[in-house]
Amino acid sequence: MPFASLLSLFLAAAGSPQADSCASLRGSHGAVTVDAAVSIDPAPDWMPRQETFYTPVPVKVPLCRVEGRIEGNIGFELWLPAQWNGRLLGAGVGGDAGVFNYRDMSLRISQGFAVVSTDSGHKAGQAHWMADAKARTDYTHRAIHLTTRAAKALTARFYGRPADRAYFTGCSGGGRQALKEMETYPQDYDGVIAGAPGPYMPLQSVRMLWFALEQKRRPEAALTNADWQLYETRVTQQCDGLDGVRDGIMENPAACRFDTVSLLCRPGQTGACLSAPRLAMLDAIVAPMPDEQGNPMDKGLFPGVRTRPGPPSPLLRAMWADGVFADPDWDEMTFRRRADLAAANRKMPELRADSVAIAPFIEAGSKAILYQGWQDPSVNAGPTIDFYAALAKANGGRERLARSVRLFMVPGMYHCWGGPGADIFGASAQMPVPDDRDPSHDMLWALIHWVEGGHAPAGIVAARQAGSEAAFTRKLCPFPQSARYDGKGPTDSASSWQCVDDPLLERMMGS
Repeated sequence: MPFASLLSLFLAAAGSPQADSCASLRGSHGAVTVDAAVSIDPAPDWMPRQETFYTPVPVKVPLCRVEGRIEGNIGFELWLPAQWNGRLLGAGVGGDAGVFNYRDMSLRISQGFAVVSTDSGHKAGQAHWMADAKARTDYTHRAIHLTTRAAKALTARFYGRPADRAYFTGCSGGGRQALKEMETYPQDYDGVIAGAPGPYMPLQSVRMLWFALEQKRRPEAALTNADWQLYETRVTQQCDGLDGVRDGIMENPAACRFDTVSLLCRPGQTGACLSAPRLAMLDAIVAPMPDEQGNPMDKGLFPGVRTRPGPPSPLLRAMWADGVFADPDWDEMTFRRRADLAAANRKMPELRADSVAIAPFIEAGSKAILYQGWQDPSVNAGPTIDFYAALAKANGGRERLARSVRLFMVPGMYHCWGGPGADIFGASAQMPVPDDRDPSHDMLWALIHWVEGGHAPAGIVAARQAGSEAAFTRKLCPFPQSARYDGKGPTDSASSWQCVDDPLLERMMGS
């Protein structure tokens, strides 16, 4: 059903164009069922009782909490503040989903947003959910879209008018959801933020599973957390100063050249080095991953990027055992890189979020901000950069693309946050900076100013927190620019860093 028709249905059910009370939202509306709609007046604060990975902060503003389902299996929560800023914010979820993003919901409702999140069509801990075709489809793209439509209709009914603008923020799986919205449902949101999105996640999953299995086959070569820490530390020590400052953060690992043989244990050495089998495993992991015929399937990892030690993630096994083969007893040791990647693409084609056909999104005047940690061990930076370059090639070149879509690389950041770099800049699940509506420090407000005021973000200040204070700040630059120290100001202040054109990054863009 078109959104306009769905909205008319909800408003008609209300019996009046005026705003509805919270409790009146409860009930069945076609495929959408509102199970509960409760007014909450914090005294002095409130948090949902459910425990999820997205830990909320205390909410101090009155709201209407709406809990519902779509088509029976797609759960969603919509929080409607008493003091509304006229905007709807969708909050994405990562990993295997199954939960709501209470973190972003609780952070942003205090700023006046109506906030919504979906479990993507299944519940956390639900066994073998990927074996269900509908659950897979809902997870890959439908749940976000249907939830957005329902949230817009409920919001319009509650306030008596539609939202002025709609935005979406997410990282990891939530970043992939943002890309799917931009690519597949360009009318859903006026602006999206996609962090660590993994545009071609099936291929990334092959890499993660294959090298985990390789280390399982060869336990004497399996790399520990300490081994990866040693590698990362040595690379950083060698290449840290390439940006003009030695501060433990590499501005651009792609500029680094490091010979891993320096990590090999000398005769009699037992600490702070790698045995020959472990060094060989490290070299294999950081190099392009070959298929069964020896042909490269990807470009490998940037220097200093670590990966997850230990056995394969349970999500990877579920992807193939349940999602691809529908066999809970599938033997992971029979995994075939090229053939099983093709099988995953057949069974879950919408898991890919690397379509460059985004003309409808651009033509609607919508905007997107992508961000990616340079040292992300889970969703590697290279594919995100390659995707941005492909977007530029398919959409009129980099300057034209930058009018609608910009990529910000984050030096020293791991997956969505963490690592030695500055990792707080108003992105998904990050605590807002003290002046939390400042577009120069808050990525969501930078997006809003771009969409609503035409001010494209030329740089964003990221902070590293030490308690309630910023330990240091660093400037994030729109790709293919990078930050350079001005040679005179304090090195721990973003004001001492300027965004400049980076010839290496320009080459990575193909220009």
